[in-house]
Amino acid sequence: MRKLFALALAPLLALAACGGGSDGNSAVTSATPVASVTAPAGKAWVDTIAKTKDGGYLQGNPAAPIKLVEYGSRNCPYCGMFGRTAPEPLRAKYISTGKVSWEFRDFLIHGAPDLAAALLNQCVPDENFFPVLDKFYENQDAFLTRTEQLYKTNQPLIQQLQQLPPPQAAVAFAEQLGMIDFMKQMGVPEAKSRQCLADKTKIDEIAKVNADGATVYGVNSTPSFFINGKKVEAGSWEQLEPLLKQAGAR
Repeated sequence: MRKLFALALAPLLALAACGGGSDGNSAVTSATPVASVTAPAGKAWVDTIAKTKDGGYLQGNPAAPIKLVEYGSRNCPYCGMFGRTAPEPLRAKYISTGKVSWEFRDFLIHGAPDLAAALLNQCVPDENFFPVLDKFYENQDAFLTRTEQLYKTNQPLIQQLQQLPPPQAAVAFAEQLGMIDFMKQMGVPEAKSRQCLADKTKIDEIAKVNADGATVYGVNSTPSFFINGKKVEAGSWEQLEPLLKQAGAR
């Protein structure tokens, strides 16, 4: 695992880690198989994306009987592995049937770099949130390589950034890691990206999602998954899919 930065938004992140699993319960009570739910005419569940009252972004049937929640970080290699392998089967087999919804919530275990990525991912219309999230994970290796090089070659800058408030450090990391140029490829002009990076309302919303994850839901690593409100022990698609089936998605 590459070394990343711990520019936390709050002390509660000190014990958080990017890991391959969760300390929750692996068992999900076996449930009766749930029926498919047809999407409204002219729509597909995978194209149904909206921000939730909890500050996450949900893809799929809002009333799906099986609700999957992920707390993730775009700079976490384990999240990246999940983000590159899970979405295709998750969407094709479960979200498209209306049986499962998937909500992504930010958990900023790497501090300012995570905050920068989260703010920029929310700089697009809600319906584009997951396509941009997918692209972040597709390009994760490039971002992590730049991060590692920056850490190795410019310690004075790193020390300077560590003294900045997280929102200011987030802007600097977005510049140094090429995130602003990346967002141009997503159709977001530089001026718009900079506006989003300075959006105090968004910063406060993301900080609350992060704090609630740690203090209300007991999240201390990424990725962390919940199925119908229950934290489960899974860090990969291979571990998660059987738990979805056990919950009735079969």
